[in-house]
Amino acid sequence: MLKTQGLRYQYAGADTALAFPDLHMDKGDELLLLGASGTGKTTLLHLVAGMRTPTAGSVTLAGAPFSALNTAERDQTRGKHMGIVFQTAHFVRSLTVGENLALARSLAGCAPDAAVIEGLLQELGLGHKLNARVDALSVGEQQRVSIARAVVHGPGLILADEPTSALDDANTDAVLTLLRNQAKRTGAALLVVTHDQRLKDRMSQHVELNPTS
Repeated sequence: MLKTQGLRYQYAGADTALAFPDLHMDKGDELLLLGASGTGKTTLLHLVAGMRTPTAGSVTLAGAPFSALNTAERDQTRGKHMGIVFQTAHFVRSLTVGENLALARSLAGCAPDAAVIEGLLQELGLGHKLNARVDALSVGEQQRVSIARAVVHGPGLILADEPTSALDDANTDAVLTLLRNQAKRTGAALLVVTHDQRLKDRMSQHVELNPTS
């Protein structure tokens, strides 16, 4: 599903490029990418997601060259094959929960399907929030809607950026369980990017970044 090879990225004005270990994930795999501030984990996430173009190396997604695509093509491919759970929730505030999820399906090229949206919200304990405005939700509810939005179109790869960094142990376990369950539901690969060392004991496969990796 995902393969990176020889990835490097050099910021303008930087003396050296960040170098990253190669990643290889098949559908159904899960991987924890650990790194403290300054190790480039967010940069690597952006490279994998096609939000940045590598200085060197390549990203292959679903067997096709991804990093070689132009910006518009990457955006289209990302919408179809990836679901991203950002550290800070980003919603269209004027829309309801259900409308935000319907928009996510539409942008991914999926047909409207109210039953899929309602079923997913029920699964996440949010069935009663279908017609609620997103700005009326608690922080925890917004996080679960973020997970719903990331998987509502059945992506092959789920990327989660710092999903547990501000949570206590109980809620950390709950969020990780939600992510795993949703990945399993669609057979998706799950890549969690974080500095939260607690997850090292909760996910068996992990890669650690350091400033010289």
